[in-house]
Amino acid sequence: MRQRIREFVVDYKRQWEIQSMVIPGIIFMIIFCFIPIYGLSIAFKNYTVIDTLDSAPWVGLDNFRIILSDKYFWDAVVNTLGISFLKLGIGFIIPIILAIMIYELNGGRFKKFVQTISYLPHFLSWIVLGGMLITWFSTSGLFNELLINLGLISKPHNILLDAGKYWWIATLSDIWKEVGWGTILYLAIMSKIDPTYYEAAKIDGASRLRQIWNITIPNMKTIISLNLILTVSGLLGSNLDQTLVLMNSQNRVRAEVINSYVYRMGMTQGDFSYATAVGLGVSIVSVILLVTTNKISNKLNDNQSVL
Repeated sequence: MRQRIREFVVDYKRQWEIQSMVIPGIIFMIIFCFIPIYGLSIAFKNYTVIDTLDSAPWVGLDNFRIILSDKYFWDAVVNTLGISFLKLGIGFIIPIILAIMIYELNGGRFKKFVQTISYLPHFLSWIVLGGMLITWFSTSGLFNELLINLGLISKPHNILLDAGKYWWIATLSDIWKEVGWGTILYLAIMSKIDPTYYEAAKIDGASRLRQIWNITIPNMKTIISLNLILTVSGLLGSNLDQTLVLMNSQNRVRAEVINSYVYRMGMTQGDFSYATAVGLGVSIVSVILLVTTNKISNKLNDNQSVL
């Protein structure tokens, strides 16, 4: 132990300029990431705004028992999983396909134009995009006009008020916003592929699709596995900004997700202990999903660790 400390001190003195650059980040993490962990004790207490963290009475696992019998919480879980699985099934594949399509483009200027257009929605907040969607889905909006002109409907209606369509609206709008941004890592990986692989494949008579399947995708296997692990670990987390913007009294039954439920219980109704207990439970399940998915991915990748 003393030897390791001595080696650390020697290395730090030799690289003190670079090592010192890490100190502000460490201080930031301690203040905003580690110290607030003490606040998780609220989940095991009956905390109110007139209490302090130490004075609030302990109630043990009572808050977690209430969660298990709370119908509205389980409705939020169903909505969260429904939207998350749709995003996983559709939104995980589309960035890969789009990245390959952009990579295959020959024109340099046109390729940059396509990349810029696909990235643009990511930099717009959900306040802006939500306002656009609310306008487009209104009775006099773009989508109703389009559907009427195509003869698919005879009478306009506000699509966002239809709870049955909300899962698809949330999924497709999130994909529209983030699909371009999701191609960045894939394009970076593809730019590092040795072009001689493609030249050898052309000599052997491989078609472009065969080259993509046998060269491009296998070289993207590691980053695809990493993104899959992170996506699966976040199944119980939903886009709070998107939900708060698009949710209304008519579609709440299908729009309420765990994050918005925690926000409503904690910030609106003031039940901080209950909201903290829900958040803690979701975090524990997310860590379990992360570890499980990582182990499965390692086995599928011949025990080559991704994380």
